[in-house]
Amino acid sequence: MAVTTLEPIGLGLERLEAMAEAGYYNPYTTFSWPDTLPTDAPWMSEDLVTLAGTEEWDRMPRADQLALTRWEAIHFFSLNVHGIRDLLGEVVLRIHTPTYADTAEFMHHFLGEENEHMWFFSRFCLRYGGKIYPAQPSIGVQATDGLGEAAHELLVFARILLFEEIVDHFNSRMAGDDSLPPIARELNRVHHLDESRHVAFGRLMFTALLNQVRATRPADIPIVAGYLNSYLDYSIRSLYSPAVYRDAGLAQPLALRRHLLSHPARRAAHDRMLVRTRKFLARSGLQAAGTQPGQGAPT
Repeated sequence: MAVTTLEPIGLGLERLEAMAEAGYYNPYTTFSWPDTLPTDAPWMSEDLVTLAGTEEWDRMPRADQLALTRWEAIHFFSLNVHGIRDLLGEVVLRIHTPTYADTAEFMHHFLGEENEHMWFFSRFCLRYGGKIYPAQPSIGVQATDGLGEAAHELLVFARILLFEEIVDHFNSRMAGDDSLPPIARELNRVHHLDESRHVAFGRLMFTALLNQVRATRPADIPIVAGYLNSYLDYSIRSLYSPAVYRDAGLAQPLALRRHLLSHPARRAAHDRMLVRTRKFLARSGLQAAGTQPGQGAPT
C-alpha cells in the first residue's frame, strides 16, 4: 500500500538512529542456548503468570506452579512472535513511501531489530517448548469502517505502540528476575533495551498522525479512542490461554479463563500493566471509558 495523500511526517530521529547503531549486536552469536532448561525453577516471573494473586495459584502444588510458568513463558514469547510478524508487515508496506520518507532510516533499524526479536523468541519456544502457540483471533476489537486515511494510519502505529508497551511491562520485570534461567532473563533484557527505542519512536509517530487526524477529520477521534480501548482489552485477554492451562494440567481451562478475566486480583494486575499506556492516551485526549476484560467483552 503506497501512502501518498497524508502530509509527510518529520520526527527528527537522528538520536534514536545513533542509539540503534551504537547498541547493535549480533543475535546469532550473542546468546548461549543450553540444551535444556531446569524444571525446578520458574521460566516466567511468578507475579506475571495469569493466575498470580488468585486462590487457584495459592493452592496449586509447587510442581504445578512451575509447570504453569514454563507454558506461560512459551505462550508469552509466542505472542511476541505473532505480534512482531504483523507489525513487520505493516512497516514494510510503508517504508520509503512519501509520507514516511523521513522515517525510513530508523524504520530500517526497526525492521532489522524486530526480525531478530522474532527469531530469538521463536527459537526459545521451539527449543524448550517444542511449539509456538497459534495466534489468537482479534475477537471483540471494534470495527473501524468509514475512518479517514489519517485515522487508519494512526491505528496501524497505535497497535504497534500498544503491543510494545504491554510486552515491555513483562520484559522489564523478567530482565531482572534472578530466579529465571539466564537465557530467559537475557532475552527479556535485550528486548527491553531495543523496545525502549521502539516505544519512543512509536509515541512520536502516534502524536504526529493524531495531529493530522485532528487537522483533517476530528470527528474520527472518538472512533479511534473506542478502537484503542477495545484493542487494549483484546491484548489483555490474549494473555489468558486455555491451551496453556491444558498443557499445565489445569482442570476446565475454558471456565478457568473466564473466571480469571473477572477476578479482582487479575483486574488489578491489568491496571498495573496498562498504567503507563493509559496515562499516555489520556494526555493525548484518547482515553476512552471501557470495561475490564471479562466484563461485557467477548472472551
